[in-house]
Amino acid sequence: MGHLDHATLGWLTPVLSYAMACTGAALGLRCTVRALAATGRVRRNWLLTAASAIATGIWTMHFTAMLGFGVSGTDIRYDVPLTLASLVVAMLFVCAGVFAVGRHPGRVQALLLGGLTTGLGVAGMHYLGMAAVRLHGEVSYDPVRVALSVLIAVVAATAALWAALAIRSPAAVTVASLIMGAAVSSMHYTGMYAVGVRVTPSGEPLPGASAMSFVFPLAVGLGAYLFVTSAFVALSPAAGERHTSASARRPAGHPVP
Repeated sequence: MGHLDHATLGWLTPVLSYAMACTGAALGLRCTVRALAATGRVRRNWLLTAASAIATGIWTMHFTAMLGFGVSGTDIRYDVPLTLASLVVAMLFVCAGVFAVGRHPGRVQALLLGGLTTGLGVAGMHYLGMAAVRLHGEVSYDPVRVALSVLIAVVAATAALWAALAIRSPAAVTVASLIMGAAVSSMHYTGMYAVGVRVTPSGEPLPGASAMSFVFPLAVGLGAYLFVTSAFVALSPAAGERHTSASARRPAGHPVP
């Protein structure tokens, strides 16, 4: 069996991946708060932004952590189409989960369905991303740890969606984001500790792209998207602020609609 190292770059990748997960969670929560205060197309747009932020944060967390993944006795490459497919899966499933609770925020059934859908999407993203790994050897999984990682993903997703519905204050959002980031990271590393690799030494070149030539630039780009979107949301006025501004511009004596 090859020796697996989940932090070949030291604490850099675990800490940075956790920061990505927290950023995506915080942005998703703030966008959901904005969505619940809106209606129609505006609500839909905020929900789409929330879903893309959460999914991007989770995917970026996973592959930032994977930058520190190494196996003794073999190089590692990534299948490009499968890696991109894992991002699409995350986007689609998280979007479905966010819309499930965003359309019916008061229904427990919607929360449970949304949590299950989002959690399975997160787990699917993780293991599809692992299926994209190319190395000299055979990858195996401990079924108990795999099941535990899926359970963590579903519970964490359900808790995240509940927080999106129940939490409003910025301070509470910050605390919830830190907890959600820890939950996503726990799911990732539980799934990674389920992995075993039997190395077969070979001089044959591996197919696919290296982490630094493909995964790293993509993760940086998605991380930049998170921070730019965070700035946009921070500068965008909330519903209450827009109402106050509109009232201030309204001529005196004009009836409030």
